[in-house]
Amino acid sequence: MCRHLAYLGPPTPVGVLLTRGPNSLRTQSWAPRDMRGGGTINADGFGVAWWHHPDAAAPDHGPGVIWHGGTAADIRAAAETAGVPADQAGAGAPGTGPVVSRYRNAAPIWTDPAVDEVLPQIRSGAVLAAIRSATVGMPVERAACAPFTHGRWAFSHNGAIPDWRRALSAVAAEFDSPPLLEAESLTDSAALWVILRGLLGGGGDTTAGVAHSGIGESRSFGATVTSRSSISVTSASGAAPEVRTWGSATNGSAGAAFHGAGARDPGEVLRLVMAAVLARSPRARLNLLMGDGAGIWGTTWHHSLSVLETDGFVLVASEPFDDDPRWRPIADRQLLSVRDGRVSVEPLDIEIGKAGS
Repeated sequence: MCRHLAYLGPPTPVGVLLTRGPNSLRTQSWAPRDMRGGGTINADGFGVAWWHHPDAAAPDHGPGVIWHGGTAADIRAAAETAGVPADQAGAGAPGTGPVVSRYRNAAPIWTDPAVDEVLPQIRSGAVLAAIRSATVGMPVERAACAPFTHGRWAFSHNGAIPDWRRALSAVAAEFDSPPLLEAESLTDSAALWVILRGLLGGGGDTTAGVAHSGIGESRSFGATVTSRSSISVTSASGAAPEVRTWGSATNGSAGAAFHGAGARDPGEVLRLVMAAVLARSPRARLNLLMGDGAGIWGTTWHHSLSVLETDGFVLVASEPFDDDPRWRPIADRQLLSVRDGRVSVEPLDIEIGKAGS
């Protein structure tokens, strides 16, 4: 469906990451090696996000402009996520962390001269990029191109969610998400990002899972959610996880309790949202990639990821861009995280049963 990559390491030219190797991300736009039935080429646009110090953030240039560089709203959102008072938010405000900027174009990546002439002049130690193969029926427009951003976060989705309007509306209700009308584009990926970004940030610890349940019902954070499929999430050891609730869900939704929890582990957010999506759309393909300038999180559900880990940097990609023997494929149905130079891979432990009657 799409191809993407993420990089963490010493500052490197952003454009070089798009063109590096005989099977570069740009080459994968017309000659991908492993699409797994999700199309043949990736010519419906591309995008790249990179992180930099808030002092380097450019002013907003207004709506409709391809360049998006660390707007004041982005800095405020990053400050709120980091717990910085609103009156301290701004370029250079303590605790805001890196600011994300992005460049997107709905044209094929091989047609854009900025890839060779502009993006190589930008250096960053954290990059997330994607090329797009649009699902039939979804718009081909710049706003539909990943990465999607919010605050310090950037996100890309390789795959598709059948019957996504119904499925994601139900998931959004479960997690008390922001209105899906906030999605940048009328696509499954953009709507999924609204749900995910609504669950990221805060302070505290998230260790709960979704309890085993019977067909047609799953329990998440103390709330009962009715669905057409059975679903269970277990701990990485295979044992049933401890289920906790935070506060009381006054509206009966899982999100009411979840939003009062404090900081959410990004990997756990991905796992829980994927479980909720798959409960309603069991044939969904959810190869997700997300970063915040300091870490990378990814999932393999039908579509692939590979990781290149060295002493100096880490690369995560849909396909290896060269023949370096250090590339290793990530098995299906895994959760990958990269933090502090360490790569962790663990099972997603999401099981989808037969549809209920």
